[in-house]
Amino acid sequence: MQIKLAKTAGFCFGVNRAVDRLYQMVRSGEKVCTLGPIIHNPQVIDDLRSKGVIIANSIDEIPKDTKLVLRTHGVEKQVIDELKARGYEYWDAACPFVKKIHKIVTDNSDDNSIVLIAGDANHPEVQGIKSYCKGEVVVFKNLEELEKAEINCEKRIIAVAQTTFNTVEWEKCLKKLKKDYTKALIFDTICNATNERQDEAINLAEECDAMIIVGGRQSSNTVKLKAVCENCCPTYLIETADELKNISFQGCRKVGVTAGASTPAAIIKEVLSTMSENVNTNPIENAEEVAKTSAEDLDFMEALEESLNNMSTEQKVVGVVTGISPSEIQVDIGRKQTGYVPADEYSADPTADPMKELKIGDEIKLIIMKTNDQEGTVMLSKKRYDAQGAWDKIEAAKENDEVVSGTVTDVVKGGVIVIVNGVRVFVPASLATASRGDSLDDLLKTKVDLKIIEVKSERGRKKAIGSIKAVIREARKAAEDAFWAQAEEGQVYHGVVKSLTNYGAFVDIGGVDGMVHISEMSWKRIKHPSEVLSVGQEIEVYIKSLDKENKKISLGYKKAEDNPWEILRRDYPVDTVIDSEIVGLTTFGAFATVIPGIDGLIHISQIADQRIGKPSDVLKIGEKVKCKITAIDFDKSRVSLSIRALLPKADEAAEDSAEEAPAEEAAEEAPVEE
Repeated sequence: MQIKLAKTAGFCFGVNRAVDRLYQMVRSGEKVCTLGPIIHNPQVIDDLRSKGVIIANSIDEIPKDTKLVLRTHGVEKQVIDELKARGYEYWDAACPFVKKIHKIVTDNSDDNSIVLIAGDANHPEVQGIKSYCKGEVVVFKNLEELEKAEINCEKRIIAVAQTTFNTVEWEKCLKKLKKDYTKALIFDTICNATNERQDEAINLAEECDAMIIVGGRQSSNTVKLKAVCENCCPTYLIETADELKNISFQGCRKVGVTAGASTPAAIIKEVLSTMSENVNTNPIENAEEVAKTSAEDLDFMEALEESLNNMSTEQKVVGVVTGISPSEIQVDIGRKQTGYVPADEYSADPTADPMKELKIGDEIKLIIMKTNDQEGTVMLSKKRYDAQGAWDKIEAAKENDEVVSGTVTDVVKGGVIVIVNGVRVFVPASLATASRGDSLDDLLKTKVDLKIIEVKSERGRKKAIGSIKAVIREARKAAEDAFWAQAEEGQVYHGVVKSLTNYGAFVDIGGVDGMVHISEMSWKRIKHPSEVLSVGQEIEVYIKSLDKENKKISLGYKKAEDNPWEILRRDYPVDTVIDSEIVGLTTFGAFATVIPGIDGLIHISQIADQRIGKPSDVLKIGEKVKCKITAIDFDKSRVSLSIRALLPKADEAAEDSAEEAPAEEAAEEAPVEE
């Protein structure tokens, strides 16, 4: 009996990335906790548990002293929000293709839309996708459920699929969607690895007498492999080699073997070894692939970079695009073989879409990965060609002290990872931000400028180290020089509040910081700058004074037109009647608000139309009264008020003997509440 192993069997990129990272954390002595199983493979989960990894089923079960890792299937939005609210630090191991779906539904759904999700409603990936949807959501697992679904055609319709959804079933659903909902936004979100595995599994099943699917029974993509194969031949899903004893291969001349994306190479190898010992007399096709995978424990990008070092210039070719599909790009490379670029070999950026970026006739530079003379095909990679050229640019940037741009893709222990033209550049935390206290998480998924400060080779692998801070410093130095070359008192700037102190606020006015003293923030007295300003607030300021020798800038914030005394001069002449509030009491009178920022004195003789012992006999703090402005001294900033002037004049003569004391009597006294 012949055994043939599928070339795509075993860990996909996303799973390999997550599991490798988890084992690295364990080996480094870190205490690790995952929120839910990192992947759906019981053997891997049991092994991680044996090494001390804690699998928490809820946020409340997460120990405080552990490093938290989120599962590859993604988690619900509200879980992310709660983790942030509770202050948890975590590494999100979610597959980039799953995150892409989260972004699609976030950007395209609203209260007037319906999101159709092809997938298993109980699977954590689908539950996560649902949480990012706004408006109505319908989940269906096949064409039959789609046909039964009640869908309001008046709403906008968005359709996506679980990354591991059955590709054959998706094609059936697509026909109905395109026929019945002509304006629907349909996104083909099935993972490229899923496409390739299922296509290869079907082809393999068609030529075999039986199929063995290796993987966890809770793994969606593994279950889908079984589903697509059992239409062609008897198919068995096993988790370990021990289960082979329950399967009879009598009468089988050829048996195919494939595995889910969460199945470790060691388990696949054990299954092949057991089959070979018990029932096989012929060599196993493609067995060397899984052996090689099992032997190497390399990070995906490092393995890519290592393979580039061994490639000769003969392997570089230019291909002309002859066809584009979701799973591959067909190219003519001027040879008798048919050239193709698998979708996951197109770009290091998981959001890149060759169907949008390429057209028939375009020329693309490629590297030959594998030639199959028997089938007449050549597998090529654009991603690897780009990465090889990118290293040349990285080294040149280091030599010439040039600035390069990239995207921060991950926050790791000790810093961040920036992808620059497909090359991983590590930026230490101390060189990632302008200030040591700045959050690294704020950089995630953002474009940054950086300098390459070191390129080194360890065990044949190239590594690059960069500095974002170096670019920030240079930019600030250039901005400072430009500022001081033209700065003058009175100039107006739009700035951002950087920090607050008890005595003022520091404001970034474009590369330089100036200080707004607390006395310059408001025309009324304030106890702290936070009463007027907040960190991050954009404000308009002007230069009040400059100390060019010590590089200090004093800024003004309050404006002359907001000066309450100017407002009083303009809008409140003598004899104006105002509604006021008592804010202070003294032995000689009461203080009341005139307008915000100005209080006036009601002398004791102007409180009532009869003699009173003390102001508190008649008035109390907080009482609302109507007053008349009787005098204003702008030079001394004093206002005299009168309640009596607005009262009936019946007994006025009895009070004529009382002299009206001027407001100056209160000039040096503060209001005293009695």
